[in-house]
Amino acid sequence: MANTANIEQRVARRHTLREDALNLPNLLTMGRVVMIPIVLWLMSQDTRASNFWATILYSLAAITDFIDGYLARRMGLTSVLGKFLDPLADKLLVLAALVLMVELGHVPAWAVIIIASRELSITALRTIAVSEGVVIAASRGGKDKTAVQMAALVALILHDTYVLDWGFYKAAVDLNAVGLALLYLSVFFAITSAGEYISLFVAAVEAKEQREREQEAAAATARR
Repeated sequence: MANTANIEQRVARRHTLREDALNLPNLLTMGRVVMIPIVLWLMSQDTRASNFWATILYSLAAITDFIDGYLARRMGLTSVLGKFLDPLADKLLVLAALVLMVELGHVPAWAVIIIASRELSITALRTIAVSEGVVIAASRGGKDKTAVQMAALVALILHDTYVLDWGFYKAAVDLNAVGLALLYLSVFFAITSAGEYISLFVAAVEAKEQREREQEAAAATARR
């Protein structure tokens, strides 16, 4: 009977994961992953037209990042698979684009190294926190970093100089220079928000340990 129950549980779990993979928010997330090689191929052509279409696809991918999270909460479709795929898709899209930009000579390698190191470190920290039963909420600095980084990537992918014409005034804007300025700002937010996450992690762990000590003390008092 026990073996039968275990088999039924495993089958039910597979069915649930299959449903999770096919729900709308997760399909949008997986669509974002599928867009990555297309965006990279367009960027690698490094022409004005290909950069424009790469920017369009990247912007669509960024928009789906907000849509899938909203739909998951609104439709009650929040899942373990979605929690894994959503941040993974974001990091793959951003880091893949930045690494290619280093090869193309559009951005300095040191900035990408800092951003990649920060993302890997915070992901590892969150993993440790989960294993300890500690939840770390997204910091304000982390949200600012993400917003500035997205704007930086749009400008960097477009790359070229564009003339903005307001009728009464024309100005040539070097979007690569604008993108670099925003990227450097995102590096600043990446470093400061990493400090915020570490502080939140330490505070959460200390609070957890304090609760455990209090529970042990209460249990010891009850046994007396």
